[in-house]
Amino acid sequence: MGLSTRLLPPLGADAHKTYRLGIMGGTFDPIHYGHLVTAEQAREALDLDLVLFMPAGSPAFKQDRSVSDAEDRYAMTVLATAANAAFYPSRFEIDRPGVTYTVDTLSALREHYPDNVELYFITGADAIMDILAWHDAQRVASLATLIAATRPGYDIDTARAHIAASGIDFDVRYIEIPALAISSSNIRELVSVGKSVRYLTSESVMGYILKNHLYEPKGECRR
Repeated sequence: MGLSTRLLPPLGADAHKTYRLGIMGGTFDPIHYGHLVTAEQAREALDLDLVLFMPAGSPAFKQDRSVSDAEDRYAMTVLATAANAAFYPSRFEIDRPGVTYTVDTLSALREHYPDNVELYFITGADAIMDILAWHDAQRVASLATLIAATRPGYDIDTARAHIAASGIDFDVRYIEIPALAISSSNIRELVSVGKSVRYLTSESVMGYILKNHLYEPKGECRR
């Protein structure tokens, strides 16, 4: 299986350094702030160097329904991620014929990148509960660390117990995403400790906060 390197970020050149590559898969029909917030917060929480956005070509779990044309979904992904230098869109899954399986994508990325590039697959916590139904779940577990994005109040203990009972050695990192609970107090707190507020508020509001040094940040808020 060949992997087109078009629009794939170069990583791994320094053999003495470990790189962390996030992979954000999904139908992206259309891509929305929930995806972007999840990717940004995962990048910061797990210290990811880059996040690769991969629109699915023919999603395995959506064979019974229609989705928008792959080119339209890819174009929307390019537009949505253009402002963040750490986000990279990829055509790999939409250019690959046949049904899109996560294991095929991870296998191709593992073959493409050197061993000092670690793979982190970002998905929702609800999807983690269905992971045993994924195609070749055992190999998925061996190829990447899974980042499970949870909503506030999500029952993480149940998800952990479900994974543990599978007998498969999944490495899952759970992070709470504030996409459904954005508040002014949360933004103020993040700015005050120099954390990213990208995609929690508009670019214009974020720029105003930074320009006027509001909320006395303890460090530079990464844009």
